[in-house]
Amino acid sequence: MKKDPDDTSDTRETAADPPAFFADAMLGSLARWMRTLGYDVEYENSIGDRELVERAVKEGRVILTRDRLLVERRLAKGRTLFITGVKAGEQLRQVAARYGVPQGRFLTRCLRCNTVLEGVAKEAVEGKVPEYIYETAERFTVCLKCGRVYWAGSHRDNMERDVERLLKGG
Repeated sequence: MKKDPDDTSDTRETAADPPAFFADAMLGSLARWMRTLGYDVEYENSIGDRELVERAVKEGRVILTRDRLLVERRLAKGRTLFITGVKAGEQLRQVAARYGVPQGRFLTRCLRCNTVLEGVAKEAVEGKVPEYIYETAERFTVCLKCGRVYWAGSHRDNMERDVERLLKGG
């Protein structure tokens, strides 16, 4: 198989154990969709390229970027995936084709801050979610970093359909 000349990643990862990522400022939507699937993706839209590369190197993360100059930085060489797609679906398919899709990790990370979600007792979220949700939902997860509460509802079903559509190219 011929290697993409813009793909400077050194190794192919498996879907069971994808690498951690750092998405640059142009890829906020991609970062959110990747987190939805359970990828570990750091994203800060105000971080400079130099700091992004230094942190990615220090944390052992693959850099996702649409910036050709960032790919050429000395420290970034060998640890970037140049994203060619313009739309989030194209970008997500490119990442999934290269690294696979994490299995069994759907909605296991906070979409806002990337922290792994923790299951909590229903009583722990009383007063933190709408009353109807508290009365009807049985399982809750929470982000211990930002405090955001998650539960399975129609939005989860919609997200599953959206992700499936994005990955299929629809």
